[in-house]
Amino acid sequence: MKRFTKPFTQQLPIPESAISSAVEVMQTGRLHRYNTLDGERSEADLLDMQFAQYLDMKYCLSCASGGYALYVALLCAGVKSGDAVLCNAFTLAPVPGAINNAGGKPVLVETTDDLTIDMADLADKAAISGARFLLLSHMRGHLVDMDALMALCDEKGIVVIEDCAHTMGASWNGKKSGTFGLVSCFSTQTYKHINSGEGGFLVTNDDEVMAKAIIYSGSYMLFDRHPTLPPIETFKTIATATPNYSGRMDNLRAAILRPQLSSLDKQCERWNALYGAFESALAVLPGIRLPVRPEAEHFVGSSIQFAFPQLTNADFPTLIQECEKRGVTMKWLGDTSPSGYSSKYDHWAYLDSPGQLSQTERVLGALLDMRIPLTFEESDSTLIAAVISEVLEELGYPHKSA
Repeated sequence: MKRFTKPFTQQLPIPESAISSAVEVMQTGRLHRYNTLDGERSEADLLDMQFAQYLDMKYCLSCASGGYALYVALLCAGVKSGDAVLCNAFTLAPVPGAINNAGGKPVLVETTDDLTIDMADLADKAAISGARFLLLSHMRGHLVDMDALMALCDEKGIVVIEDCAHTMGASWNGKKSGTFGLVSCFSTQTYKHINSGEGGFLVTNDDEVMAKAIIYSGSYMLFDRHPTLPPIETFKTIATATPNYSGRMDNLRAAILRPQLSSLDKQCERWNALYGAFESALAVLPGIRLPVRPEAEHFVGSSIQFAFPQLTNADFPTLIQECEKRGVTMKWLGDTSPSGYSSKYDHWAYLDSPGQLSQTERVLGALLDMRIPLTFEESDSTLIAAVISEVLEELGYPHKSA
């Protein structure tokens, strides 16, 4: 029996430069972003500036979490209680959670075999629901044709909010993910592309969106200290008419992130090299289907998804369990019960009935998901594929009936 021994949840250590920066902040005792000396830029300030420059965007707000950034982005975009908000049916729980938190009603849109939002169903659901907002989740780093999507949304007057939790460092036709919508959000949770345990960013080029986000985040009346600041007159009524929801990032996490952001593109290159090795190793498995990645999509391969359409629902739990016994950890995205970080649209019982999502059900019903941590080597892909192959052979695949 073949066995893989490296953990799938082990991240790279925090770099020494980030540790030194964090220690320096702790030695000052000034962890709160507004606790600065005259003329001093806090670590959170510097991170705002650094990430805005990285994306070539006007404004960035460092937040306590990616989920908080999504929630506030929806409010800043104009979502009101009861508003319909379109979103991918294939996403993670914080996305409909943010819509619910903002008072919106999620309208779930089908996914394609290549794991992007279905454009035809998006147009249909927009017409039926009258939704004026789309919270677009680039789920597991898969980018839809962003040119076509933005053209559709512009035509129908739909405001786009991008969830870029899995696409930091990615781009479409040379334009960075997170620079298409009115406002975009990123995550720095442990399993994302830079790691502060929890954290996130809200980015925009819109003056009013940024002004509202700063006040929502809990700036008190210190909003004019922000380094990526809209014209001060933007705050004239916003400053006192906008509630304080206290979701700002602290200086300790910002200090940990700044050195990681400097090496983000290099890390993304390494992820993609690993992804290429895993894709090649898995591609030879019988009956497998891997998503097609368009030439215009520059993705970040921090995870890989693949389908076995001929396996039955009864086979997938056995496949997962047997691979786990041999050290290979995967998630079945069609599972009938939520597990760990993974859940499916029909597990979120607080939502209104999502209606018929037969295409998404079919796609997720055959889909497996695997992390690719940077602690792996390209050569690990061969053994991992061999373990999966061994278990599939024991299941009699691909000779199972569909």
